Amino acid sequence: MKKLAGVVYFDVFALMLLGLVLVMSASSTYSSVKFEDTFYLFNAHVTRILIGILLMSLTAFLPFELYKDYSRIILIGSIILLAYTLAAAPSINGAGRWINLGVVSFQPADLARLALLIHLSNMLVEKKEMLSNYKHGFLKLFVWVGLVAVLILLQPNLSNAFLIVFLSLVLMFVGGAKLKHIAATTAPFILLGGSAAMIYSHSRERILGFLTSLFQGGEVNHQVTQAMVGLGSGGFFGVGLGFSKQNNLFLPEAYGDFIFAILGEELGFLGAVLVLVAFLLFFIAGILIAKKATDPFAKLLAFGITISVITYAFVNISVASGVLPTTGLPLPFISYGGTSIFFTCISVGMLINIAISSSKEENPEEVEEE
Repeated sequence: MKKLAGVVYFDVFALMLLGLVLVMSASSTYSSVKFEDTFYLFNAHVTRILIGILLMSLTAFLPFELYKDYSRIILIGSIILLAYTLAAAPSINGAGRWINLGVVSFQPADLARLALLIHLSNMLVEKKEMLSNYKHGFLKLFVWVGLVAVLILLQPNLSNAFLIVFLSLVLMFVGGAKLKHIAATTAPFILLGGSAAMIYSHSRERILGFLTSLFQGGEVNHQVTQAMVGLGSGGFFGVGLGFSKQNNLFLPEAYGDFIFAILGEELGFLGAVLVLVAFLLFFIAGILIAKKATDPFAKLLAFGITISVITYAFVNISVASGVLPTTGLPLPFISYGGTSIFFTCISVGMLINIAISSSKEENPEEVEEE
């Protein structure tokens, strides 16, 4: 298990290093034009990555039982922050998703996603006997999911709301929930989410544009079109680091949501495949940690964290490749970001701690020697 912890740590570290190089390349022109400093966004990203690594290292040594004891408090705190963003937080790009802390803008949805995974993992173990009862077991547990999802949906942040519901239901299924209960609960949320998507103009335009291009051909939107041009122009080996044409303001958010397109352009098909392999390695290591964990709570939490990271990576890459409509979600460990980096690193630290703790339980003689 210690080997698996090492695999996760170095895999994430390698992805972060690659992200630093790509963010420097993708943000240089924009930083120069917007801030008159070529390294403005890169320097900010370096600081956040260093903080993320520190948070990951700290949580790797905090016993996972600590999160179990305070799971409800953490989740309630995140729900209060989500409610605050709706009531008082200023709107950014038409959505009130952020709380400005001065040094960095804080997105409560990132905290809420992790808090929900922790609390669900705890409740699925504590209420396992009642889970088969839809009204008194499953539904009571799903109320937490619904509350978080609706608050995020109202920001509006449809992509995060959908993924939080999806991840929660997958975790509940693995934790013992019946498939018929999941199906019965999913239908209303699909209708609610679909209605919200049609109400909010930016979401409606993204979805309708994607569907039109899918069935009638033509461009999805400018961002996706330029992303696909970047991916296609990279060839097998790429044009070389720093030689991307898309980062010259042709591709908006090249350093953020669409950084995979810059990766494909500069490092080519080979570089893109290596990144996919790195995420696959993370997935395998995370699932093995979950499988080998002896504590039921740790087992579910490790699974939830692993699936969360991989799902967000899959969605981001699919958007950049034109497979899914634009979501605005970053590529874990690689995209420029703020609180998304912090909470992803915290969750990875938890995963590493589960691996280390499980290793000590498997080999108690090592603990005695220490």
